[in-house]
Amino acid sequence: MRTLHLTFEEAIEICKALSNEHRMSILKILTHGPKNINELTDELKIPFSTTALHVKKLEDAGLIKTEIVPGRGNQKVSYKKYERVVVDLEEKEHSPNTILFELGIGEYVHCEIEPTCGLLSETGIIHINDDTRSFYEPERKKAQLIWFRSGFVEYQFPNRLPYGTKAEELSFSVELCSEAPYHKLDWPSDITCWVNDREIGLWTAPGDFGGERGFLTPDWWATHNTQFGLLKTWVINEAGSFIDGVKISPLTISELKLQEKPYISLKLGVKKEAVNKGGINLFGEKFGNYAQGLIMKITYESTN
Repeated sequence: MRTLHLTFEEAIEICKALSNEHRMSILKILTHGPKNINELTDELKIPFSTTALHVKKLEDAGLIKTEIVPGRGNQKVSYKKYERVVVDLEEKEHSPNTILFELGIGEYVHCEIEPTCGLLSETGIIHINDDTRSFYEPERKKAQLIWFRSGFVEYQFPNRLPYGTKAEELSFSVELCSEAPYHKLDWPSDITCWVNDREIGLWTAPGDFGGERGFLTPDWWATHNTQFGLLKTWVINEAGSFIDGVKISPLTISELKLQEKPYISLKLGVKKEAVNKGGINLFGEKFGNYAQGLIMKITYESTN
Protein backbone atom coordinates (compact mmCIF):
# COMPACT_ATOMS: atom_id res chain seq x y z
CA MET A 1 0.00 0.00 0.00
CA ARG A 2 1.08 3.59 -0.48
CA THR A 3 2.19 4.88 2.91
CA LEU A 4 2.81 8.48 3.98
CA HIS A 5 5.55 8.61 6.65
CA LEU A 6 5.56 11.77 8.77
CA THR A 7 7.65 13.24 11.53
CA PHE A 8 5.86 14.56 14.60
CA GLU A 9 6.06 18.13 13.28
CA GLU A 10 4.86 17.17 9.76
CA ALA A 11 1.84 15.36 11.22
CA ILE A 12 0.28 18.49 12.75
CA GLU A 13 -1.42 19.74 9.55
CA ILE A 14 -2.39 16.22 8.51
CA CYS A 15 -4.08 15.64 11.87
CA LYS A 16 -6.00 18.90 11.45
CA ALA A 17 -7.25 17.69 8.07
CA LEU A 18 -8.31 14.34 9.51
CA SER A 19 -10.09 15.81 12.52
CA ASN A 20 -13.43 16.05 10.72
CA GLU A 21 -16.04 13.35 10.19
CA HIS A 22 -16.90 14.44 6.65
CA ARG A 23 -13.28 14.57 5.53
CA MET A 24 -12.70 11.10 6.95
CA SER A 25 -15.82 9.95 5.06
CA ILE A 26 -14.42 11.40 1.83
CA LEU A 27 -11.22 9.38 2.23
CA LYS A 28 -13.27 6.26 2.91
CA ILE A 29 -15.38 6.85 -0.21
CA LEU A 30 -12.29 7.42 -2.37
CA THR A 31 -10.92 4.06 -1.22
CA HIS A 32 -13.37 2.49 -3.68
CA GLY A 33 -12.29 4.68 -6.58
CA PRO A 34 -12.07 8.27 -7.83
CA LYS A 35 -15.10 10.57 -7.50
CA ASN A 36 -16.04 14.07 -8.58
CA ILE A 37 -17.49 16.60 -6.12
CA ASN A 38 -21.08 15.99 -7.27
CA GLU A 39 -20.70 12.28 -6.52
CA LEU A 40 -19.13 13.01 -3.12
CA THR A 41 -21.92 15.46 -2.33
CA ASP A 42 -24.59 12.86 -3.12
CA GLU A 43 -22.94 10.25 -0.89
CA LEU A 44 -22.28 12.63 2.01
CA LYS A 45 -25.71 14.31 1.75
CA ILE A 46 -24.27 17.75 2.48
CA PRO A 47 -24.24 20.96 0.39
CA PHE A 48 -21.98 21.09 -2.68
CA SER A 49 -20.08 24.11 -1.33
CA THR A 50 -19.34 22.32 1.96
CA THR A 51 -18.05 19.26 0.11
CA ALA A 52 -15.81 21.47 -2.04
CA LEU A 53 -14.29 23.05 1.08
CA HIS A 54 -13.57 19.63 2.60
CA VAL A 55 -11.97 18.45 -0.65
CA LYS A 56 -9.79 21.58 -0.74
CA LYS A 57 -8.64 20.95 2.85
CA LEU A 58 -7.63 17.36 1.98
CA GLU A 59 -5.85 18.59 -1.15
CA ASP A 60 -3.91 21.20 0.83
CA ALA A 61 -2.84 18.48 3.28
CA GLY A 62 -1.60 16.34 0.38
CA LEU A 63 -3.94 13.44 1.17
CA ILE A 64 -5.89 13.52 -2.08
CA LYS A 65 -5.23 14.76 -5.60
CA THR A 66 -7.72 16.33 -8.01
CA GLU A 67 -7.26 16.29 -11.78
CA ILE A 68 -9.27 17.32 -14.81
CA VAL A 69 -10.23 14.15 -16.66
CA PRO A 70 -10.89 14.37 -20.43
CA GLY A 71 -13.69 12.18 -21.70
CA ARG A 72 -15.87 12.78 -18.65
CA GLY A 73 -16.94 16.28 -19.63
CA ASN A 74 -13.62 17.65 -18.36
CA GLN A 75 -14.75 16.99 -14.80
CA LYS A 76 -12.51 17.52 -11.80
CA VAL A 77 -12.07 14.09 -10.26
CA SER A 78 -10.45 13.41 -6.88
CA TYR A 79 -8.60 10.30 -5.81
CA LYS A 80 -6.85 9.19 -2.64
CA LYS A 81 -3.04 9.27 -2.65
CA TYR A 82 -2.34 7.04 0.37
CA GLU A 83 -3.82 3.99 2.09
CA ARG A 84 -1.93 4.51 5.33
CA VAL A 85 -0.43 7.42 7.30
CA VAL A 86 2.40 6.65 9.73
CA VAL A 87 3.59 9.19 12.29
CA ASP A 88 7.05 8.71 13.79
CA LEU A 89 6.80 10.02 17.35
CA GLU A 90 10.50 9.36 17.94
CA GLU A 91 12.90 11.15 15.63
CA LYS A 92 15.67 9.03 14.10
CA GLU A 93 19.19 10.39 13.96
CA HIS A 94 19.46 9.50 10.27
CA SER A 95 16.65 9.07 7.77
CA PRO A 96 16.89 5.85 5.77
CA ASN A 97 18.35 6.08 2.28
CA THR A 98 15.79 5.22 -0.37
CA ILE A 99 15.85 3.97 -3.96
CA LEU A 100 12.72 4.25 -6.12
CA PHE A 101 12.35 2.79 -9.60
CA GLU A 102 9.32 2.27 -11.86
CA LEU A 103 8.90 -0.11 -14.79
CA GLY A 104 6.09 -0.25 -17.32
CA ILE A 105 4.04 -3.44 -17.16
CA GLY A 106 5.17 -4.29 -20.71
CA GLU A 107 8.86 -4.20 -19.76
CA TYR A 108 9.00 -7.84 -18.66
CA VAL A 109 12.05 -9.90 -19.65
CA HIS A 110 10.46 -13.36 -19.60
CA CYS A 111 7.01 -14.88 -19.57
CA GLU A 112 5.26 -18.24 -19.61
CA ILE A 113 1.52 -17.83 -20.02
CA GLU A 114 -1.66 -19.63 -21.05
CA PRO A 115 -4.77 -18.12 -22.71
CA THR A 116 -7.06 -16.44 -22.26
CA CYS A 117 -4.50 -13.68 -22.67
CA GLY A 118 -3.78 -10.37 -24.29
CA LEU A 119 -2.17 -6.94 -24.15
CA LEU A 120 -3.54 -3.45 -24.72
CA SER A 121 -1.70 -0.22 -25.37
CA GLU A 122 -3.29 3.16 -24.63
CA THR A 123 -4.81 3.14 -28.12
CA GLY A 124 -5.66 -0.46 -28.98
CA ILE A 125 -4.99 -4.22 -28.95
CA ILE A 126 -1.38 -5.33 -29.32
CA HIS A 127 -1.24 -7.98 -32.08
CA ILE A 128 -3.99 -10.59 -31.42
CA ASN A 129 -6.00 -11.44 -28.29
CA ASP A 130 -5.67 -15.00 -26.92
CA ASP A 131 -2.46 -15.56 -28.89
CA THR A 132 0.63 -16.10 -26.71
CA ARG A 133 2.83 -14.86 -29.56
CA SER A 134 1.52 -11.35 -28.85
CA PHE A 135 3.58 -11.32 -25.65
CA TYR A 136 6.79 -11.32 -27.73
CA GLU A 137 5.87 -8.44 -30.03
CA PRO A 138 8.19 -5.39 -29.71
CA GLU A 139 5.11 -3.24 -29.11
CA ARG A 140 4.53 -5.08 -25.82
CA LYS A 141 6.67 -2.42 -24.11
CA LYS A 142 3.78 0.02 -24.68
CA ALA A 143 1.33 -2.25 -22.82
CA GLN A 144 -1.06 -0.57 -20.38
CA LEU A 145 -3.15 -3.67 -19.61
CA ILE A 146 -1.93 -7.29 -19.58
CA TRP A 147 -3.99 -10.37 -18.80
CA PHE A 148 -3.54 -14.14 -18.82
CA ARG A 149 -5.21 -17.21 -17.34
CA SER A 150 -2.15 -18.84 -15.75
CA GLY A 151 1.65 -18.59 -15.85
CA PHE A 152 3.82 -15.57 -15.02
CA VAL A 153 5.59 -12.46 -16.24
CA GLU A 154 9.07 -11.61 -14.91
CA TYR A 155 10.58 -8.15 -14.52
CA GLN A 156 14.18 -7.23 -13.73
CA PHE A 157 14.77 -3.95 -11.90
CA PRO A 158 18.30 -2.49 -11.97
CA ASN A 159 20.09 -3.16 -8.71
CA ARG A 160 21.21 0.27 -7.53
CA LEU A 161 22.08 -0.65 -3.95
CA PRO A 162 25.37 1.17 -3.22
CA TYR A 163 28.33 -1.01 -2.31
CA GLY A 164 28.94 -1.12 1.42
CA THR A 165 25.24 -0.95 2.29
CA LYS A 166 22.62 -3.36 3.60
CA ALA A 167 19.01 -3.42 2.40
CA GLU A 168 16.53 -2.88 5.24
CA GLU A 169 13.26 -3.15 3.33
CA LEU A 170 12.17 -3.95 -0.21
CA SER A 171 8.69 -3.28 -1.59
CA PHE A 172 6.80 -3.59 -4.86
CA SER A 173 3.44 -2.04 -5.72
CA VAL A 174 1.16 -2.57 -8.72
CA GLU A 175 -2.54 -2.38 -9.61
CA LEU A 176 -3.99 -5.82 -10.40
CA CYS A 177 -7.04 -8.08 -10.20
CA SER A 178 -8.35 -11.46 -11.38
CA GLU A 179 -9.11 -12.25 -15.03
CA ALA A 180 -12.64 -13.39 -15.92
CA PRO A 181 -14.54 -13.36 -19.24
CA TYR A 182 -15.41 -9.68 -19.66
CA HIS A 183 -15.55 -8.99 -15.87
CA LYS A 184 -16.91 -10.66 -12.76
CA LEU A 185 -16.76 -9.22 -9.25
CA ASP A 186 -16.86 -12.65 -7.59
CA TRP A 187 -13.97 -14.42 -9.35
CA PRO A 188 -11.17 -15.33 -6.92
CA SER A 189 -7.64 -15.91 -8.14
CA ASP A 190 -4.53 -17.01 -6.24
CA ILE A 191 -1.79 -14.63 -7.38
CA THR A 192 1.78 -15.49 -6.39
CA CYS A 193 4.77 -13.15 -6.09
CA TRP A 194 8.40 -14.27 -6.46
CA VAL A 195 11.49 -12.11 -5.79
CA ASN A 196 14.88 -13.35 -7.00
CA ASP A 197 13.18 -16.73 -7.65
CA ARG A 198 12.09 -17.01 -4.02
CA GLU A 199 8.35 -17.34 -3.43
CA ILE A 200 7.21 -14.40 -1.31
CA GLY A 201 3.64 -15.51 -0.83
CA LEU A 202 0.14 -15.69 -2.14
CA TRP A 203 -2.69 -13.15 -2.39
CA THR A 204 -6.20 -14.15 -3.44
CA ALA A 205 -7.69 -11.45 -5.66
CA PRO A 206 -11.46 -11.26 -5.03
CA GLY A 207 -12.57 -10.57 -8.57
CA ASP A 208 -12.23 -8.92 -11.97
CA PHE A 209 -13.57 -5.37 -11.75
CA GLY A 210 -15.66 -3.77 -14.49
CA GLY A 211 -19.09 -2.38 -15.18
CA GLU A 212 -17.98 1.20 -14.49
CA ARG A 213 -15.10 2.96 -16.16
CA GLY A 214 -11.74 3.09 -14.43
CA PHE A 215 -10.42 6.54 -13.61
CA LEU A 216 -7.70 6.28 -16.29
CA THR A 217 -9.17 3.64 -18.62
CA PRO A 218 -9.58 4.99 -22.20
CA ASP A 219 -13.09 5.49 -23.55
CA TRP A 220 -12.61 3.05 -26.44
CA TRP A 221 -12.32 0.10 -24.00
CA ALA A 222 -15.92 -0.99 -23.29
CA THR A 223 -17.07 -0.93 -19.65
CA HIS A 224 -18.24 -4.57 -19.77
CA ASN A 225 -14.52 -5.45 -19.97
CA THR A 226 -12.00 -5.26 -17.12
CA GLN A 227 -11.71 -1.62 -16.00
CA PHE A 228 -9.58 -1.35 -12.86
CA GLY A 229 -7.86 -3.33 -10.11
CA LEU A 230 -6.66 -2.93 -6.55
CA LEU A 231 -3.34 -1.32 -5.66
CA LYS A 232 -1.36 -3.97 -3.76
CA THR A 233 2.03 -3.68 -2.08
CA TRP A 234 4.40 -6.50 -1.16
CA VAL A 235 7.00 -5.69 1.52
CA ILE A 236 10.00 -7.81 2.55
CA ASN A 237 12.14 -6.93 5.57
CA GLU A 238 13.85 -8.76 8.43
CA ALA A 239 10.47 -9.51 10.05
CA GLY A 240 9.28 -11.46 7.01
CA SER A 241 7.18 -10.85 3.90
CA PHE A 242 3.89 -8.94 3.88
CA ILE A 243 1.12 -7.77 1.58
CA ASP A 244 -0.64 -4.59 2.65
CA GLY A 245 0.71 -5.09 6.17
CA VAL A 246 -0.46 -8.72 6.52
CA LYS A 247 2.30 -11.29 6.93
CA ILE A 248 2.21 -13.95 4.23
CA SER A 249 5.63 -15.59 4.58
CA PRO A 250 8.57 -15.87 7.00
CA LEU A 251 11.01 -15.16 4.14
CA THR A 252 13.28 -12.25 5.11
CA ILE A 253 15.15 -9.70 3.03
CA SER A 254 18.51 -11.21 4.00
CA GLU A 255 17.47 -14.48 2.35
CA LEU A 256 17.00 -12.70 -0.99
CA LYS A 257 20.76 -11.94 -1.17
CA LEU A 258 20.13 -8.77 -3.15
CA GLN A 259 23.80 -7.82 -3.53
CA GLU A 260 24.64 -11.03 -5.41
CA LYS A 261 22.90 -10.08 -8.67
CA PRO A 262 23.08 -6.97 -10.90
CA TYR A 263 19.28 -6.89 -11.00
CA ILE A 264 16.31 -7.57 -8.72
CA SER A 265 13.81 -10.00 -10.22
CA LEU A 266 10.05 -9.79 -9.66
CA LYS A 267 7.64 -12.42 -10.98
CA LEU A 268 3.86 -12.23 -10.74
CA GLY A 269 1.56 -14.98 -11.85
CA VAL A 270 -0.94 -17.74 -11.23
CA LYS A 271 0.29 -21.30 -10.76
CA LYS A 272 -1.22 -24.10 -12.84
CA GLU A 273 -1.98 -25.96 -9.61
CA ALA A 274 -3.58 -22.92 -7.90
CA VAL A 275 -6.76 -23.64 -5.98
CA ASN A 276 -8.34 -20.49 -7.42
CA LYS A 277 -7.04 -20.38 -10.97
CA GLY A 278 -8.77 -17.12 -11.83
CA GLY A 279 -6.07 -15.43 -13.91
CA ILE A 280 -4.50 -12.01 -13.54
CA ASN A 281 -4.82 -8.46 -14.95
CA LEU A 282 -1.94 -6.00 -14.57
CA PHE A 283 -2.57 -2.28 -15.08
CA GLY A 284 -0.17 0.38 -16.35
CA GLU A 285 -0.09 4.10 -15.65
CA LYS A 286 -2.76 4.90 -18.28
CA PHE A 287 -5.30 2.19 -17.41
CA GLY A 288 -7.30 1.51 -14.24
CA ASN A 289 -7.45 3.76 -11.19
CA TYR A 290 -3.79 4.40 -10.34
CA ALA A 291 -1.32 6.32 -12.50
CA GLN A 292 1.62 3.96 -12.04
CA GLY A 293 3.24 0.85 -13.42
CA LEU A 294 5.38 -1.42 -11.24
CA ILE A 295 7.14 0.53 -8.50
CA MET A 296 10.07 -0.86 -6.52
CA LYS A 297 11.31 0.84 -3.35
CA ILE A 298 14.39 -0.08 -1.30
CA THR A 299 15.53 1.46 1.95
CA TYR A 300 19.08 0.72 3.05
CA GLU A 301 21.74 1.57 5.61
CA SER A 302 25.49 1.80 5.45
CA THR A 303 27.52 -1.12 6.81
CA ASN A 304 30.75 0.90 7.07
